[in-house]
Amino acid sequence: MNVDERSDARERALHLLYEAQSKGISVEEVIGAQVVEPDELVLVLARGAELASSRADELIEGKSRGWTLQRMPVIDVAIMRMALFELLERADVPTAVVLDEAVDLAKRFSTDDSGRFVNGVLAAIASEVRTG
Repeated sequence: MNVDERSDARERALHLLYEAQSKGISVEEVIGAQVVEPDELVLVLARGAELASSRADELIEGKSRGWTLQRMPVIDVAIMRMALFELLERADVPTAVVLDEAVDLAKRFSTDDSGRFVNGVLAAIASEVRTG
């Protein structure tokens, strides 16, 4: 799988996570409703982000001074959960790649300030949960 395919998989997984979070349903329910089954990496990212969401939420709230998850854009929370799943569980993915991809998604799909916010929160967490 090349770089563009991995970026596309992250974008698709983000859409699944956002839909699940917006509708208050599980990622599995969203996946089950897809006409075409998503690629394997999409499934790994979406399911992994959902499974790691409690731990991710603790980490996010610990590093986002003055912001609760409820005040953050839903899309930003989904992006950070997915990135944190990769930082915590996918050691084969370089930290810089995880951060760059998350910031790119935030810039493309969220507010003008989201790229900086997502980068700041994830970089602070990454320095604690990864050594390289």
